[in-house]
Amino acid sequence: MRLNSTIQRIKPSGIREFFDIVSTMPDALSLGVGEPDFVTPWYIRDAAIKSIQRGYTAYTSNKGLPALCEEIAAYLSRRFGTDYDPKSEILVTMGASEAIDLALRVLIEPGDGVLIPSPSYVSYLPITMLCGGAPVPVDCTLRADFKLTPEALEQAAADGKSKVLIMPYPNNPTGAVMTAEDLAALLPVIEKYDLSVVSDEIYAELTYDGKHVSPASINGYRDRTIVINGFSKAFAMTGWRLGYIAAPADALSAMLKVHQYTALCAPTPSQYAGIAALKDGRYDGYKAVEDMREEYDRRRRFIVDELNSMGLTCRLPGGAFYALADVSSTGMDGQRFARRLLADEKVAVVPGDAFGDAGKNYIRVSYATSLRTLMQAAERMNRFVARCAEERRTGAE
Repeated sequence: MRLNSTIQRIKPSGIREFFDIVSTMPDALSLGVGEPDFVTPWYIRDAAIKSIQRGYTAYTSNKGLPALCEEIAAYLSRRFGTDYDPKSEILVTMGASEAIDLALRVLIEPGDGVLIPSPSYVSYLPITMLCGGAPVPVDCTLRADFKLTPEALEQAAADGKSKVLIMPYPNNPTGAVMTAEDLAALLPVIEKYDLSVVSDEIYAELTYDGKHVSPASINGYRDRTIVINGFSKAFAMTGWRLGYIAAPADALSAMLKVHQYTALCAPTPSQYAGIAALKDGRYDGYKAVEDMREEYDRRRRFIVDELNSMGLTCRLPGGAFYALADVSSTGMDGQRFARRLLADEKVAVVPGDAFGDAGKNYIRVSYATSLRTLMQAAERMNRFVARCAEERRTGAE
């Protein structure tokens, strides 16, 4: 059977490789999972149950339920100061992953470059390739707090071959966030090379110091920006597969064409659950979201302190629920460190190079797990790092 050559060139997910290993080790502690450890709030689950009981099981409009589109538009305006017409500028998708795929499909021609900050979410590069584009990494260094800088963007875009910039903030795996000033500083470079922006804001509600700033809220960005978001992280709804796109009407119309033929519509019960998440949550100030964020905040401060105390350099992340730790002090890169840690102490973390070459000397630690688990994992990791230091001191293998 002849298979597509592009797909054959794409490497399997570095994250999934470790998940598969961990699944065979019942006593392992996993700090690799990129999903909330909370159950979807009951008022959201109840809305889905009631929709099924009432027989709302048919297809919806390709765009999504009108009531959900209206709630999404109102939510974006209220929380992030971006204004979109629910009738022509909102599209409900099967998770944010489908939304990323739709955005790149309509923005690039074969061979066009897509600028991807590195380290970044593992899917951007393969989706770019599947859409016929050429991934162009943009190094985001620890020295710049892993933020995208005008200098780095200018250097990566200088050949003029790139058409799209992915803006993945708050960032997975670094936890970096971009302020309004950071975003404004990029705009001259974006305009110089006439770049379209795909802003993946799935972790927008998980911003700890201040409030998330969407590029679409800044003058000069809106007409060239596709905003991607969803319910997975903020409302602990990963399995519901519910995301959305907010974009200018012409781009939205193009993405709707692809969506109609490839996905038809998002799951109907999930859409009713989404309405409840936004509408009912509004009346209590999204307390469930706030409670989850407060708990993540406690965990992030604990694990970052632990990582630094054992000699693994780790900045305090401003968003998401990941900490990126530099393990080069152990004499190992992220791959070797992660594999040895799993084998020796049964703690699973993700090697940083899964998120791009810039992450080679790092590991990603997810704190989307209980504080008790984090404490146990930190104890094992500390023991492992100390043992590695002793091996280096004595020259043992």
